[in-house]
Amino acid sequence: MSLRSRLTRRAQVTLIGVAAGGVAAAIAVVPSLTDSTSSEPTKVAAQKATDYGPEPEADSKLVTQGSELSTTATATLSRDTMINRARTWLTANNGGPVPYSMERNWKDGYRQDCSGYVSMALGLGKPGLNTVGLADSQNGVTKRLSGMSQLKKGDLLIDYSTTDGDFRHVVIFEKWANTSHSAYWAYEQRGTYGTTHRQLKYGIGSDNYDPFRPVKLGGGGGGQLPSPGVSWPILQSGSKGADVRSAQQLLTARGYTVEADGVFGPKTRSAAIKFQKSRSLAADGVIGPNTWSKLIKTVQSGSSGQAVKAAQTQLKVYGYSLAVDGKFGSRTKSAAVAFQKNHDLQVDGVIGPNTWRALLGTR
Repeated sequence: MSLRSRLTRRAQVTLIGVAAGGVAAAIAVVPSLTDSTSSEPTKVAAQKATDYGPEPEADSKLVTQGSELSTTATATLSRDTMINRARTWLTANNGGPVPYSMERNWKDGYRQDCSGYVSMALGLGKPGLNTVGLADSQNGVTKRLSGMSQLKKGDLLIDYSTTDGDFRHVVIFEKWANTSHSAYWAYEQRGTYGTTHRQLKYGIGSDNYDPFRPVKLGGGGGGQLPSPGVSWPILQSGSKGADVRSAQQLLTARGYTVEADGVFGPKTRSAAIKFQKSRSLAADGVIGPNTWSKLIKTVQSGSSGQAVKAAQTQLKVYGYSLAVDGKFGSRTKSAAVAFQKNHDLQVDGVIGPNTWRALLGTR
């Protein structure tokens, strides 16, 4: 990006911030939430106009009346807590996503547009900053990163400089979708769909999205906390995707045969309940941290069967090229070793509890 472009964009943010009254936001102290309300939504296939997805929604006004925005940033938020907060809106509307609206606030007091959603996830004052306010360094909420390669879980991709304010947008980065970093998983509040969790390409290529880091996010500029561990996914009726397929393969490995179709239906729930009862767990049919810890099986060179397929399914999600054949051979070990190196794990090629948690969890 040219110096002229950088200056122009900085000027836009400053002028809009001043015109709006110079509202400053703070990250409030928030309780740690579990991820018990989330499921793995399906990827939205339909995309409009470009490879960057549907046209982002309008979000152009800072809220200055009736706001609870504070002027002092005081707390540090962990990355896991932020992501868990973001997940709550996936099912907060009677099991469905919070609908999109620029005019309305959700039950928790946050505006139902993209920046209100991000403000909620960060624990900012209600009803939330707008997109430009999130990017404005004068507010002390975020700092701009030098490149996409620096992105970590909980960082933001913000288009704050589009000349048409109706198309400014912000999304929450979760993790890279593949080793080539050509797409990533993100949480997003968008028109028509409401809260979604899907693969995006905003910021990859010549668009207006820039990477930002919340300054009070653990491991960011506000606290230098050690990187938190990963979180087990929560799977329940209606969940879909690779995590469900791996759970089905692991259930089969434990003697509860279900089709590995990636859809958490009645048969998968029934198998989960039977497994939970056999291990004296809460028999609720929801596969959460306690169930995962009993369900996984350590696999390594020479192992075979459904548990190996479950591991291979997860490795393929991270972009490693190998067949899901249930045979732990040299290619599966090489992929496991590469994954362990990339995720600061013990590099032994053995997929045990810590590697399973990183494979299945979010980072």
